Amino acid sequence: MMLLIVLVIDYSEKTDDFVKANKSFAEVVSQYYIGFVPHIVSLLFHLFVFIAVIFFTSKMADKTEIIPILASGVSYNRLLRPFAVGGTLLALLLWWANGSFIPRSNKKQTDFKAKYVDPNLRASNQATNYYSKYIKIDSNSYACIKNYDTGAKAASQFFYFSVKNNTVVKNVRAQGFRWDTAVKNTWRLENVVERIITPTGEKDTFFAVQNKAFNFKPDDIKYDEYVKDKLTNSELKRFITLEKKRASSGVEKLQVELYRRDATAFAVLVLTMMGALIASRKSRGGIGLQLALGIVLAIVYVLLDKFSTVFADDGAINPLLAAWLPNILFVIVTLILYKKAQK
Repeated sequence: MMLLIVLVIDYSEKTDDFVKANKSFAEVVSQYYIGFVPHIVSLLFHLFVFIAVIFFTSKMADKTEIIPILASGVSYNRLLRPFAVGGTLLALLLWWANGSFIPRSNKKQTDFKAKYVDPNLRASNQATNYYSKYIKIDSNSYACIKNYDTGAKAASQFFYFSVKNNTVVKNVRAQGFRWDTAVKNTWRLENVVERIITPTGEKDTFFAVQNKAFNFKPDDIKYDEYVKDKLTNSELKRFITLEKKRASSGVEKLQVELYRRDATAFAVLVLTMMGALIASRKSRGGIGLQLALGIVLAIVYVLLDKFSTVFADDGAINPLLAAWLPNILFVIVTLILYKKAQK
């Protein structure tokens, strides 16, 4: 039911974009929603499980089915065992999906969204899109690519410098920078001024054209807002390692995404046990009160997750801590509920 509500809201918001893109309903479903649905399910899966557990467990408690079970000699831990087993199986399912299946399905919907829906990313597919990129070439060299055009694979300005013992020893500036399709795996630099700096002085050399084989290709520096959503766990780990070597900005967002995939899977187990502990106690308010409590706790979890993610993206807290902070807090709450539960 929640998924259907999300789909209706999303479709109503993007109807104009679909019409402008001249896409039929069948094309929208096959090119966008076939990837959007798994993505939304993965984001809300732990909350779906949490509310479902509260719903059917509170129904059992309301019909006085749990009290006879405990009165017959079954321990409280034994009562919770099926919840633990079910929660573990669902957590493993989500963990596998987050690391493999969901990124592959995300590629379809994010490519469609970037091309037809998102106005900022729609511009990134045009030849008129420009932005600057700062990267680390190796342990001693750094580069800046200014006004890079993703469509033409070219930039208006480019410079890089090499450092030795905290001193700049080489500085190269070019008034033209483009991917050379004629020479394999090289960049073409135009109107190049190369300055070599030594203790005795400086030497400037001018080159009309110069080819360089840097350790990055056009796809490596292309702007992609959704790159973290389209990579599997192994691909994302390799990409993070590469971005760290280049000293690129935004590595924290990639790390949060990697850790979040494990954290949300573990959250399924935590929220399953919390839901069982909350709903196994018969309440005078009935099933409605327990469902309301479950929805409030679900909202609190989402808010904690969003707040910690924002702080991690800004570098205020460690990405690993940010991804796992909601789980840590909810584990503490779950232990308190277990200690106070009517056994």
